[in-house]
Amino acid sequence: MDLLTQYERVFNHFDSNGDGRISSSELQQCVGAIGGELSKADAEAAVEHLDSDGDGLLGLEDFVKLVEEGEEEEKVKDLREAFKMYEMDGCGCITPKSLKKMLSRLGESKSLDECKLMIATFDLNGDGVLNFDEFKVMML
Repeated sequence: MDLLTQYERVFNHFDSNGDGRISSSELQQCVGAIGGELSKADAEAAVEHLDSDGDGLLGLEDFVKLVEEGEEEEKVKDLREAFKMYEMDGCGCITPKSLKKMLSRLGESKSLDECKLMIATFDLNGDGVLNFDEFKVMML
C-alpha cells in the first residue's frame, strides 16, 4: 500500500460525516483520537492555514500537507536533539573538537584534521564550525 493510499484511509476515517472534507471539529477529534490535544481555536487556525480552496474545510490534499508538515516538524525536533549531542562547547555550533569527542564516544576514532575536513564539507559560511542550519542540510 503506497503512502497516499494510507493517507486516504486515515482521512476517510476522520471524515466522520463522509462529505470528503475534514472540518475543524473533525480535526480536533482526529488529534484527540491519537492522544493529542488541539483546542477549538487551534483546530480552526490549522484549517484556515491549510485550506487551499477557501471552503473552510480540509480536502485530502490539505490533509496530506498537514500530516507532512507535522512529520517535518518532528524531524527538525529530532535533529535539534542530535545537534545538542554534538554541540558540547555551549557555543551553539559543532566544532572540530566537539565532533571528535562525540565520534570517539560512538567508537569512531578521528583526528582533529579529519573532523575539520568533515565540517568543511557542510560549512556553508566558511567559519570552520557547523551551526544548526548547516547541520540540518547535512542530515537531510
